[in-house]
Amino acid sequence: MKIVFTCGGTAGHVNPALALAGLIKERKPDSEILFVGAHRGIEKQLIESAGWPFRAVEISSFHRSLAPKEIKHNLISLRNLLRSPGEAKALLKEFPADLVVGTGGYASYPMIRAASSLGIPTAVHESNAIPGLTTRLLENHADLIMVGFEECRKNYRHPDKVLVTGTPVRGDFFRLTRKQAKQKLGMDDGRPLIVSFFGSLGAAEMNRETARFLALEARNGLPFHHVHGAGAIGCQRMGGYLRDEKVDLSRTPELEVREYIQNMSELMRAADLVICRAGASTISELTALGVPALIIPSPNVTHNHQESNARVLADAGGAVMILEKDSSGQRLYDTACDILHDEARRKAMSAAMSSLGTIDAAEKILDAVMALVRSGKK
Repeated sequence: MKIVFTCGGTAGHVNPALALAGLIKERKPDSEILFVGAHRGIEKQLIESAGWPFRAVEISSFHRSLAPKEIKHNLISLRNLLRSPGEAKALLKEFPADLVVGTGGYASYPMIRAASSLGIPTAVHESNAIPGLTTRLLENHADLIMVGFEECRKNYRHPDKVLVTGTPVRGDFFRLTRKQAKQKLGMDDGRPLIVSFFGSLGAAEMNRETARFLALEARNGLPFHHVHGAGAIGCQRMGGYLRDEKVDLSRTPELEVREYIQNMSELMRAADLVICRAGASTISELTALGVPALIIPSPNVTHNHQESNARVLADAGGAVMILEKDSSGQRLYDTACDILHDEARRKAMSAAMSSLGTIDAAEKILDAVMALVRSGKK
């Protein structure tokens, strides 16, 4: 069986496809899998580093601005949009797929459209609570739409096409128990563990407030372990923020600031509270692990979808949501203390978060897409 995964733009679109591809190869070793994305997207690096073959179509995003350089960009994107269906069809004739699965990002659009026109079964997985532009454009063409939560169904014109599967999470998040993860990290002394991060690049305002948060922890007797991922750009400025707050990390080993958290699966498994944005991958990991969260959704995303993601968790009782404009180091610290010093509340939040999670999401998606292949094109 030949399967094409098409995705890109963010890790949140790529990671579910990688998780599903790994499960398919494990269950059906003879399967041939090809990933298709955009030439200049993050997907190429993520996919090739995971060991999967990658091909690209010439497709690019549209920018919401009337600045001259953005108009030029959009004209190029329009040209690419007109060219990409032909490229996608040629690729599918070269690699005659039995199934095409899109997991988000503008690179999914030409591949799903081309597959549909060629009579190849198609499925789309949308990780966000609010469907992105690509998913909305593909709803009439895909045979199946898979979503993370039941609450998502109301956002589609054809709810009969929608199947709630959850969002796949990599298996390494479950290799250790919470106790084993704390022991491996050397953080099993009884103090709760906070893990915070605001994206791979970092968010300047949230890093500044996190420095104030860390200063409060240091001044109040280090009641927690705290690991913060400042991001590639944010880490360059974090030292200055910490100096402004008179925090010397060399004297507070319980507090760590890293450019990037490499062992995220271990830290999130061990965490008692995660402070973060509301990207789709992070949401799926939090719910699968049942970790209480303090979420500050990014205000700089299309259709404010991160706030919608966060609200699903907050309404269920698994998270506290604070808008960035209302956040401060003091408020983050006070809220974290309220959660971590109240064992009953923390357990209730963990249970609420787990109720939204789907540990076997990859299995459910695999069953759904295999049924789609067996049934043939609608």
